[in-house]
Amino acid sequence: MTQRQPTGFIGLGTMGTPIALNLVCAGQRVVVWNRTPERCTPLAEAGADVAPTADDLFARCETVLLMLENERATDAALGRGTDRFAKRVGGHCIVSMSTVSADYSRKLSEEIAAAGGRYVEAPVSGSRKPAENGQLVGMLAGAPEDLVLLHDLLAPVCKQVFDCGPVPAALQMKLAVNTFLITMVTGLAEAGHFAARHGLDMERFAEILNAGPMASDVSKIKVEKLRRRDFTRQAGISDVLKNSKLVADAARAAGTAFPLMEACVALYAEAEALGTPEDDMISVIRAFETRADRARP
Repeated sequence: MTQRQPTGFIGLGTMGTPIALNLVCAGQRVVVWNRTPERCTPLAEAGADVAPTADDLFARCETVLLMLENERATDAALGRGTDRFAKRVGGHCIVSMSTVSADYSRKLSEEIAAAGGRYVEAPVSGSRKPAENGQLVGMLAGAPEDLVLLHDLLAPVCKQVFDCGPVPAALQMKLAVNTFLITMVTGLAEAGHFAARHGLDMERFAEILNAGPMASDVSKIKVEKLRRRDFTRQAGISDVLKNSKLVADAARAAGTAFPLMEACVALYAEAEALGTPEDDMISVIRAFETRADRARP
């Protein structure tokens, strides 16, 4: 893709920083802004321009990528509900990579269109390590002509990008994928808890899982973290709880059954309450351990 203008990037957190760095390292012109200015330093050192204000970034960039924590942060970055909104989004292509509710995304798309802008959903599947390695899986929803451009733009970030249809199909697809991911990792944590409480060799447990038909890139990373009790964050407990609640809300609205996700919402809420919300999702094993300890006579 030939860049006539730089791409704007807002939201330099656990996922946003490696994504933006991959864009810069691929030679793309990127302008970044973050509410916490010091998070821009690694991007500046890599060659990105740092905008002094959000308004400056929107003035310089037609396409703006957002990787923000939640709907409130997205509204704040866009100036939604203020007189800044139309100026920031009009004539721009706003690309939301955040995981938010499908209903929110649909309404935001309508407001951006009414203000003369375009909107694309671009959530990704993967955690910090795949983000660092440019191995995320992207899901796009929006106007076909905008999606074509996004395939090129996101090439340094994603190993594959899939078109999902109109908004909010990409976010609905992301929530479906998250349902499998969250229940799978939670099941692994329960299996590890079972093995440990039976006094089994955890290294052998990991070897057998990794040799079997259920092994995947995710399971191999998580079982090693579980074996070592290494809970450093890739996908944090609070983030997984937020995503679990989004899945449950969407399932409830659609009238679908979600018994596994109901259990996950409860478990990740318990894990968060234990005081380590930033630890990796595999640390949900602590919720299993706490339940077991409480059940002892």
